[in-house]
Amino acid sequence: MSSIDLKKYGLNEELTGEAAEYEGMFIARVSGQHHNLYKVITEKGEIQTAVTGRLRHEAETGADFPAVGDWVMVDRTEGSRGDAAIHGILARRSLFVRQAAGTAGGLQVVAANVDTVFICMALNADFNLRRLERYLAAAWESRAKPVIILTKADLCADLVEKLDETQAVSGGAEIVICSSFEENGWQAVRKYIAEGETVAFIGSSGVGKSTLINRLMGRDVLAVNEIRSGDDKGRHTTTSREMMLLPEGGTVIDTPGMRELHLYAADLEKAFEDIERLAANCRFRDCTHMTEPGCAVRAAVEEGGLGEGRLAGYFKLRREMAYDGLSSRQTEQEKIKRMFGGRGEMKQLKKYVKNKRK
Repeated sequence: MSSIDLKKYGLNEELTGEAAEYEGMFIARVSGQHHNLYKVITEKGEIQTAVTGRLRHEAETGADFPAVGDWVMVDRTEGSRGDAAIHGILARRSLFVRQAAGTAGGLQVVAANVDTVFICMALNADFNLRRLERYLAAAWESRAKPVIILTKADLCADLVEKLDETQAVSGGAEIVICSSFEENGWQAVRKYIAEGETVAFIGSSGVGKSTLINRLMGRDVLAVNEIRSGDDKGRHTTTSREMMLLPEGGTVIDTPGMRELHLYAADLEKAFEDIERLAANCRFRDCTHMTEPGCAVRAAVEEGGLGEGRLAGYFKLRREMAYDGLSSRQTEQEKIKRMFGGRGEMKQLKKYVKNKRK
C-alpha cells in the first residue's frame, strides 16, 4: 500500500512537534463524521475510528470531541483489527462553531483548522443580508478568513444593487460572484485555495455549495438537486460534513445547509466594524444608540449613512450573544468562556488569546 503525503492535507512542523508528545501514537486528520464514528486520513489511508472512553468521559462541551478538519492522534493506521481509537485532539488554529439545535443548546463544531470560509448566498430568493451578518460574525470569530460567494447570478435581475448591499455589510470580506449554470466565476474561487490549506463551504441549503465543489473537484462527487419551482430555492443535498482533497491542491470541507445559524460565539466588533467606528464618536462611552443625545450612530441612520436594518441586526445579535452592557474586555472574556469552557480545550486558551491579538 502506497503511503499518503499528509502535507497535502495541511500537516506542518508545528503539528508534527505536538504529535511527538504522544508516544506510540499516529497523527491523522478527521475527514468525516457519522454520529459517534469518525473517518480519518492516516499516512496509510482512510480508516474508521471512535474516541476513547477517557476522552468521552472528560468532554464537557461539543468542542471537546473531534470534528471534521481536526488533527488527532490514533492508536493505529489501518483498520483490519477493528476501529482505531482517537486518544487526543491537537491544537486548533481555527474553529467554526454554532449553537447546537434543541432546547439544551450547547456548542457544535462545524469545522476545524480552516484557512478560508466561503459563505455562500444565492442571489435569488435566498438573498438575506441579516443572515449574512450572522455568518460573517461567526466566521470572523473562528479566525478563518471569510470570503462571500454570491451564487446563481443568472437568476438575479438586480445584480448591481445586491452587490452594493452586500458590500455595505461585508466588513471588508472579499466578494465573488458566480453562476451555477455557466463557466463563470467559480474559477475565481480557486485562487483562494493553496496546497496544504483548507477551505469550508457554508450557507443555506440549496445555494449551490455542492455544485461549486464539484467544479473544483473536476467531477461530480457530491449529489446536486435542481432548484424547486415556485420559490427558486435549491433542495437540501448535503447531509453530513465531509473533507476532500482537491486535485490541484488543498482540501475542502462541505457542510450541510443551515437555514438558520444560531450563534454560539461571534466577533461583532469585526462584523459590524462600521457601527463600532461610529460609536467611537458618541458623546457617551456607554451609549446604547437608542435615545441618548449626541449619538453618532443614530445620527448616521437619520442622515442615511447607516441603514436602519443594519443597526437592528446589530442590536439583535448583541442581545442574542448576551454582550449588551459588557466592555470590550468583558465581551472577549465571555467569548473565551463559551468557546473554551471544556477541560479538553483549556490548554488552547493562551495560544488562542495570543493569536487573536496578532
